[in-house]
Amino acid sequence: MVAAAEGKVAFIFPGQASQRAGMAVELLSGHPTARDMFRQAGEILGLDLAGLCTTGDDALLTRTDIAQPALLTTCLAWLTLIREHGIRPQLVAGHSLGEFSAWVAAGVLEFAEAVRLVRRRGELMEEASRRRPGGMLAVLGLTDAQVKEMCERAGSAGVVAAVNFNCPGQVVVSGEASALEAVAGAVKAARGKAMALRVSGAFHSPLMEDAAHAFAGLVESLVLRDPTVPVVANATADLVVRAEDARKVMTSQMTNPVLWTDSVRRMISEGVRTFVEVGPGNVLTKLVERISAEARAIPVGTLQQLRTLVEEVRP
Repeated sequence: MVAAAEGKVAFIFPGQASQRAGMAVELLSGHPTARDMFRQAGEILGLDLAGLCTTGDDALLTRTDIAQPALLTTCLAWLTLIREHGIRPQLVAGHSLGEFSAWVAAGVLEFAEAVRLVRRRGELMEEASRRRPGGMLAVLGLTDAQVKEMCERAGSAGVVAAVNFNCPGQVVVSGEASALEAVAGAVKAARGKAMALRVSGAFHSPLMEDAAHAFAGLVESLVLRDPTVPVVANATADLVVRAEDARKVMTSQMTNPVLWTDSVRRMISEGVRTFVEVGPGNVLTKLVERISAEARAIPVGTLQQLRTLVEEVRP
């Protein structure tokens, strides 16, 4: 059991690519609150979200406009079950799309508002990807500085940028195909490893500028509330404690890098020692383990993992 003296607890929420077919099967079997959330989100979206997240196929769940609200709803349903056991965080954060789950967890956004917002966010990103095609490349085994320099050199071949600083030795690059090819060649020459990601566009890169501009208008119209707990923002790794600051980072997030390494280190500097990954998979759990040996991470995307959390982290 984790005592208060052992440090703070942070809830962290995964981003797009953590979604998978069947990710809500356990949630929707015997948990009325989760069923209500999927029903509400499905009505907002005009689709059978519960069916999609239980028996739907992976191909449909890779569509950005569907993947984003589906993953957000799944993460927030798990959050509700965790809260039923009296477990609360002292800080929250999310990776890319996951940051919107964090805004809901901190009370900045209502659930229904967030579902509508991320659906439109996904649509805008899909539209931007059709207008200005691109992709993303995971680079392993090199330093952040090396990858940034490679992107600068590859800029003559097209738009490209280092956009996700996930952990030491893992950086994601985003941009046009020609520039990504140049980066991949440089990575190979430096004895690193480059892997193309299964995404539909160059997310978090300058190719998303049109989408970001349209999204900013949506964010400006939202009624936001001050966070009940600090949110560590992707774009700055700073604590967000006011609604207007939340509005600024929501607007800038789509074209700014995800500073995940810095965000985790910031939470540790604030006294966090236990990270709870809320949602399917364990991508963020592995990243936290690579970033810090002094922190531990517990994924909660199955009922067994929830039981483990309740046994180890009690209010």
